[in-house]
Amino acid sequence: MKIKLRTFANTNDQPSMIHKLKKEGKFNYIDTGEGTPIIILHGLMGGLSNFDGVTNFFPDKGYRILLPELPIYKMSILKTNVKNFAKYVNDFINHMGFKEVILVGNSLGGHIGLYYTKTFPEKVKSLVITGSSGLYESAMGGSFPKRGSYEYVKQKAEDVFYDPKVATKELVDEVFESINDRNKLIRTLAIAKSAIRHNMAKDLPKMKTPTCIIWGKNDKVTPPEVAVEFNELLPDSELFWIEKCGHAAMMEHPDKFNELLYSWLQKRGL
Repeated sequence: MKIKLRTFANTNDQPSMIHKLKKEGKFNYIDTGEGTPIIILHGLMGGLSNFDGVTNFFPDKGYRILLPELPIYKMSILKTNVKNFAKYVNDFINHMGFKEVILVGNSLGGHIGLYYTKTFPEKVKSLVITGSSGLYESAMGGSFPKRGSYEYVKQKAEDVFYDPKVATKELVDEVFESINDRNKLIRTLAIAKSAIRHNMAKDLPKMKTPTCIIWGKNDKVTPPEVAVEFNELLPDSELFWIEKCGHAAMMEHPDKFNELLYSWLQKRGL
């Protein structure tokens, strides 16, 4: 059996040790800071700790950072798709009582953010995407060989980053465990098919939400030309590059990522 994988950004499902995970009904999330709400959407195998740099920087700048755990492996197979993840985000925003938010998404999280913005434009003050799927179906990565090939998984994980050392043994172990878990494997396939089905190319020209695109110049999962296409299709977007950077800019270069994002938000008065 072959399956497409979207991203290996970071597979640690544990939140940052600095921030406590809150649990309210069906929602598990980190909530820190006060001010304009920024909701962060993680990737398919991305843990909340991937965004530690953002979580630690922006509360001191007048923003409230919220990181909900998306129910990637918890929905029924029939509901495991981009559309239903966007509905989950809407439920979370309504639960928190927010009228408008800033959305930040990496990889699958960027795709969910795009679909959410298309569906609920009045609720999105601005959108930030990095290494996002939504245009490029090969963002799912290469096909897996037989489950159990640890060295293959290790190589794929290292390919996500410009610096392969970012793909720690802990990270590789977690990805390896995921693809050998039948429940997670089936849902990963469902998400891969959903991401292809929900291609955003025809929707982007109609989406007038201010959008910040931050991209790794060396991204092998969603190559630089994908970022260029996003920038060309979105009516109100700006594209920023980070050199020597792969698919997860907020992990590999958190300081540069924060600098670019904060500067853009200030320029836009957000």
